[in-house]
Amino acid sequence: MNHPRPAVGPDLRISVVICVHTEDRWEDILAAVASVRAQSRPAHELLLVVDHHQRLLDRLTEHFARAPGGARPPGPPPAPLRVLANAGPRGLSAGRNTGIAAADGEVIAFLDDDAVAERDWLRHFAAAYADPAVMAVGGRTEPVWESGRRPLWFPEEFDWVVGCTYRGLPAGKVRVRNVLGGNASFRRVAFDLAGGFTTGIGRDGDRRPLGCEETELCIRISQVLPDAVLLIDDRAVIHHRVPAERRRFRYFRGRAYAEGLSKALVARSVGARDGLAAERRHTVRVLPAGVLRGVRDALLGRPGGAARAGAIVAGAAAAAGGYAWGTVRARAKPTPLRPGPVDDRVGGPAAAAHEGAPA
Repeated sequence: MNHPRPAVGPDLRISVVICVHTEDRWEDILAAVASVRAQSRPAHELLLVVDHHQRLLDRLTEHFARAPGGARPPGPPPAPLRVLANAGPRGLSAGRNTGIAAADGEVIAFLDDDAVAERDWLRHFAAAYADPAVMAVGGRTEPVWESGRRPLWFPEEFDWVVGCTYRGLPAGKVRVRNVLGGNASFRRVAFDLAGGFTTGIGRDGDRRPLGCEETELCIRISQVLPDAVLLIDDRAVIHHRVPAERRRFRYFRGRAYAEGLSKALVARSVGARDGLAAERRHTVRVLPAGVLRGVRDALLGRPGGAARAGAIVAGAAAAAGGYAWGTVRARAKPTPLRPGPVDDRVGGPAAAAHEGAPA
């Protein structure tokens, strides 16, 4: 089978998609947009996809439709911005698929709506795509604790609980099984060949904090394209806000359990060998080392050591429990999991609420 040759070089166009779902993050959304518009390597376009929230859709449309006042700062004009309605079912996966369908770039990057990208974020992504074999590039996500500092009990091995880069991931520019969805980019051709994000795995408006939709997608890309290269370049940095409620142990345990549920769906979709390979390594190598560090710190009288060791054990047990229950539930009542469509029908005129002039 002959695949189209991926676009490379300085003319590579990168579309940025930000999925939004609540007015509670209004200031965060504006900050995320501003960080994309301040990139040293400008985005081709910026797409805001609103998840079944008409008031937020109207408010964003009105906000970005306003004519900018004052003189434009020097440099290239900001990327054109469009506000879209999620054309699929409620949830992050369908929202991303809507953005993919509407995007015009050869590469599509995703940024969380409560994060801001450093100035060279897109520049590092673009450089990695100079290799035509590269199908996905992720970056490093740093937590910004709303309280001002990390809780003493919160282990770095579990920073994925709050959507951030965690201890155990390799440093530098390295090949990985999967990128993290809130700071990631993909070639458009990867979606054309492997399909979009699978609905039914990640967050869908339910109160339970599910995830893993990007893990399943990355594994599927590698299965369809065995020679595909997926990278993390930790110079492509974003800063992710962690609200106060996510520093509580109750959220930590619930998110770990939900991750186990999601991993059961990933394993059913792409197979347990591929779906759990990285998790086995993390559980066998990284987590025991973290427990030992916590115990050592406790013996040396350093604050939080015993609590961190206990949190690692509790988090691993919660994730294992979620995986076990998710596996039983999937076998008892299987539901179809299909990659979402990413053709023009998903993000067509009915989904496009506004195409704003550059502000």
